Amino acid sequence: MPVFSVRHLTEYRYARPVGFGEHRLMFRPRDSHDQRLIEASLQVEPEPVGTRWMHDVFGNSVVLLRFAGMAERLRFETRIQLEHAPFSGPEFRTDEAALHYPVIYAPDDMPDLAQCIERHHPDPADEVGRWARQFAPPGRRTETGRLLMTLCYAIRESFTYGRRAEMGTQPPLTTLRTRRGTCRDFALFMMEAVRALGFAARFVSGYIYVPERDGSAVLGGGSTHAWCQVYLPGAGWVEFDPTNGIVGNRDLIRVAVARMPEQAVPLAGSYHGLAADSLGMEVQVNVTTAGTGPQP
Repeated sequence: MPVFSVRHLTEYRYARPVGFGEHRLMFRPRDSHDQRLIEASLQVEPEPVGTRWMHDVFGNSVVLLRFAGMAERLRFETRIQLEHAPFSGPEFRTDEAALHYPVIYAPDDMPDLAQCIERHHPDPADEVGRWARQFAPPGRRTETGRLLMTLCYAIRESFTYGRRAEMGTQPPLTTLRTRRGTCRDFALFMMEAVRALGFAARFVSGYIYVPERDGSAVLGGGSTHAWCQVYLPGAGWVEFDPTNGIVGNRDLIRVAVARMPEQAVPLAGSYHGLAADSLGMEVQVNVTTAGTGPQP
């Protein structure tokens, strides 16, 4: 079983000393049968005067930090190490009733899945829905697994990945019309596309291991990464990374799951000062196998 090490550094710089509001971090991976947390540490400068851990409504680990005084920089460094059991699609197995589209969820599951099936973004002309339904033409028997994998690969092949300095996630209609976006944009777009087909989907924030950073075709490394999960009876929540065309959890380190991207922001907070005081931020993420991690 591979052991991954993650070092995540975020540093904010300011033109003059500023005060800081509460900051919220999500960096501790979710323990599960396919990933087991070995160690996690957090170093913050300046040192917070208050630290509080909690689980959010989705069961994600969240740490809340309070600060006193003023400083010209704010630095967060997290390190995690975990065992990872890779699971590669299309080996996921569903219940017999879910082998072909459309999938009907059990009545007992519907109260918990309903909000993840509901579409969350305006689409007046049903453009996202029409794009999704091309992979499940009426009158044709469509295998559920093949449908979802084809949709995932279609985003990988026909959309262009590009980093964007702006915070947040762009609307799915923008992603469809421009055929361009970040990993967060593609994850949200796939969520809305499969929701249009009646599937339950949720957002995942975490990290991706890139075996060879130089010249690698895997996108999203060097920063936090995002993908989505689709719920399939008998298989559970199955990972789909449309940015890289990955089905299953291969090379994906799951930190947080949520119904929408804004509920799984890795780091959020505020400072007390003028907009002109901010000199920007620097983010560095290194994901390595055990024994090959960056030096302190």
